[in-house]
Parts: sequence; structure tokens; C-alpha cells
Amino acid sequence: MQLLLAEDDAILANGLTAQLNGAGFTVERAPNGPVAEFLLARQNFDIAIIDLGLPMIDGLTVLKTLRATRPDLPVVVLTALDKLDSRVAGLNAGADDYMTKPFDFPELEARLRAVLRRARPGAIHHDVVVQGLHFDRATRRAVIHGEPVELSPREATLLELLLAQSDKVVTKDQIAAAWAGDGGEVGAGNTAEVHIHRLRRKLEGSGLEIRTVRGLGYLLTAEHVHGRPA
Repeated sequence: MQLLLAEDDAILANGLTAQLNGAGFTVERAPNGPVAEFLLARQNFDIAIIDLGLPMIDGLTVLKTLRATRPDLPVVVLTALDKLDSRVAGLNAGADDYMTKPFDFPELEARLRAVLRRARPGAIHHDVVVQGLHFDRATRRAVIHGEPVELSPREATLLELLLAQSDKVVTKDQIAAAWAGDGGEVGAGNTAEVHIHRLRRKLEGSGLEIRTVRGLGYLLTAEHVHGRPA
């Protein structure tokens, strides 16, 4: 799903982009109002997250302009403005939902999917089937050739991230952001390596392998006939 993130705080935007990627969204970022309007006018997004405090052109104006041309595009406002009149103004301008900062990523993801369900019933697919692996994103359960695989919460998050970024390198920073988005503490050292090693063993026989791309991160690919995980 294509998502526009209109957010001027670079640190927040970078972290949120990693978490959204892990949740299966492809993110395009707009750091200010004019860029947001430009992208919204030229790309076919499935949903948008808009901060009301955007520079140059504020988010409320961006939202009103958007509603004149794309009344059907789902929009979630994510802003530090938490007063009642700001919430009312955002919803009256056409926002489908309104969240205030600080926030917890699992709640944001849940709200995004709820808005998408209302806008496009039946458009959200929780099941991911790749090779011999069947992963249910709703329950976070994995099955390999009909046999259930026991995953820890971190392993489930890691597998979900790797599947969402299939054939793309997943960095340790993305893994850390995804774990943080689940509300867990992110340890230092070789924590990612330990969970990658465990997940590799659990994926044996699925037809998938996790390769280490040195200096970059990890890559989930179809297993070669005579290949072994790097």
C-alpha cells in the first residue's frame, strides 16, 4: 500500500517510515506543505498521514485542498495540536481520523487499517503466502507446509518486516525501529543477529532463506537448491 507521510520532523519521519515499511506500507515523505500538495496531486496513494503543523503551507490547508480533488483518499491527521478546536477543525476539513503526539505505533497502525477498511472494504489482506510459508499478519502466526511454527514476539515482528521488504535489504536500524514500535526495549550488541539465527532455523524447509548482506543488513529470498543462508 502506498502511503504519503507529510511530516516536517526528520527524526520522527525517519523512524516512522521504518516502522510503516515493516507494517507493509511503501512510504513517500513530504517535509512541508507544498511538497505534500505536489505529491498528492501526482501520485496515486492509498492513504495519507498529515501533520497539521507543516511549514510553508499548513496541514489543514493541504487537507482542504486534497478534499477538493480526492474526497475518497483516507487521511489520518497526526499532530501535536491536541486541543478540542484543533481536532474539530481537522475532522471538519475531511480527516478520517485524528491522533495526537506522542503516540504508540501499534495504535497508529491499527487506526490506519481501520480507516482503510472503512474506505475499501475487503482491501486489507492479512495472509502472506510465500513458498511453503503461510504467515497471518493479524494473529502473527506462521505455518510451514501445514505445520505451525512457534515464534517469539520479536521473531514474529522480524519475519513480518522481512516479508514486507521481500527481496530488499532490511537494516538493523529498521529492525530496531520495528521492535520499538511493538513497545519493547531494543537491546544493544548482537540482538538482531541472535534473532536472525533463530528465525533462520525455524524457516528451514519453507523454501525461504535469510541472507546476510555484509555491512548493510539482511535479505529474505527464495532458497537456492544447493544454497545455504549466508
